[in-house]
Amino acid sequence: MPQTGAVSTPHDEARPVARVDAAAPPAATEYVRRPDPDLSAYADQYLDEVSSIPEQRATVGCVIPAYNEAETIAGVLDSLLMQTRLPDVIHVIINNTTDDSVEVASHYAGPHERETASGLQRTIIYVHDIGKNPDKKVGALNYGYALVEHMDFLLGVDGDTTPEPDAVEHLVEEITSDDRIGGISAIYSIDDSALDGPMAKFLIAGQRAQFSAFNMQNLLKGRNMAVLGGQFSIFSTRALRGVLKDSHQRTPWVNDSEVEDSLLSLQIKSTGYLTKISARARAHVGGMTTLRGLDAQQVKWNFGAIDLMWPGQRGDTRGQPLHPNLRLRWFEHLSMVVNIVTRLGFLLLLLGSLTIDAFVFQLWWALPPVAAIALNAKVAHSMAFANRRDYLFAVLLAPAEVYMWIRMGHFVRAWLKFFSHQQTDNWAAQAKAERGKGTAYLYPYVALLLFLVLCGVWWSQLSVSFRSDVLSVGWPVLGVVTLLQTAWMFVKIMKPHRGFKA
Repeated sequence: MPQTGAVSTPHDEARPVARVDAAAPPAATEYVRRPDPDLSAYADQYLDEVSSIPEQRATVGCVIPAYNEAETIAGVLDSLLMQTRLPDVIHVIINNTTDDSVEVASHYAGPHERETASGLQRTIIYVHDIGKNPDKKVGALNYGYALVEHMDFLLGVDGDTTPEPDAVEHLVEEITSDDRIGGISAIYSIDDSALDGPMAKFLIAGQRAQFSAFNMQNLLKGRNMAVLGGQFSIFSTRALRGVLKDSHQRTPWVNDSEVEDSLLSLQIKSTGYLTKISARARAHVGGMTTLRGLDAQQVKWNFGAIDLMWPGQRGDTRGQPLHPNLRLRWFEHLSMVVNIVTRLGFLLLLLGSLTIDAFVFQLWWALPPVAAIALNAKVAHSMAFANRRDYLFAVLLAPAEVYMWIRMGHFVRAWLKFFSHQQTDNWAAQAKAERGKGTAYLYPYVALLLFLVLCGVWWSQLSVSFRSDVLSVGWPVLGVVTLLQTAWMFVKIMKPHRGFKA
């Protein structure tokens, strides 16, 4: 009978037993490692097998909302197919179109592959014609989101935006490097190729300078981006799902805001994610080549920003004046108010002084224009793709000054439109302006002329002594404001760009 607790195995009898003499010290054991010829021969094969294992990479779904983009959609798709990192899928969402966008885009439908430095890459292009869409671009974006929400990232691209060949690669690298990032915008530059006429060249040069200054402001502020522009931005679908949950929305983009991209950026930030501007990814966007089109675009942008900035509730948009993403917007609007006060004040005081032969030129008046030229030249130098026209726009001063007056008109018209509580479809107004229709862009110039005439009539009714008193007070006040504004320009001139290029 075996003893209780003892377990025997078939190998017990064959197992060698080491007997140790407790009185004797343990003998030292020496281990010798000899090379195994079989393992050495297998090493190269093992490394080859490891390198052949496919890497796990994030999935990117590209969504292109397209409205009457027959002239540009081919260039957009060509630029995407030339990327060093192809999107995994590309969805072209054509809506409300009246041109040949569907026919042009359909030539690209189907699978594509490209040999890159990192190996063979593949993508598939789908073309969706969703017909009449009352929500316009917002509806197209949400339609695309439903197609790619299962992927890691959504890349939004406008139907007239052409990225640099490495843009997608840089955006993916940056957004995957930090899980806190909810979205990253590319650095935008206005495409200035194939321009006809001096007016188009002038307006595009002004927009390039405007975009460059805006990009550099964001790059120098920790690369925090208040607006993830729909032109070329990548979004974390996890962050978008967080927006849906926190905002009780069915879709990421909503149609009750004039600037759907600004509102979504605020919501992503409020959900706890970061909104950034890329340090390297660049894309070229289409600009406005007519006064009519530029006015409609800028008024829409300004009106939408005011809608988000203003306290209280307008429609379904809740004003968030203290939101971190809106601080730069408040600063921009306050700066525009100062620009209006100084320029309009100088014009009125100058005309008033000439009426009584009291104008005396002071040498220090040349200081603000010199500072403006230096600052404009610095903005031009900060552009990654600056050309001769950009530098001429800066150093000649007159083009930049005229463009500032045009922007002032857009600014005033947007605020007046906001306070008048007009129920206007600014998207439709922009589309109408781009078709060459509408006269609203002339209102600021007519209003300025009427204002000057009324001021002239009022001024002519005053006595010479009272005019002199007004001028004696007005010029010093304007001088102080202008000096402060000039000092701020010099601060910006001296501020280093830390290697960034806008």
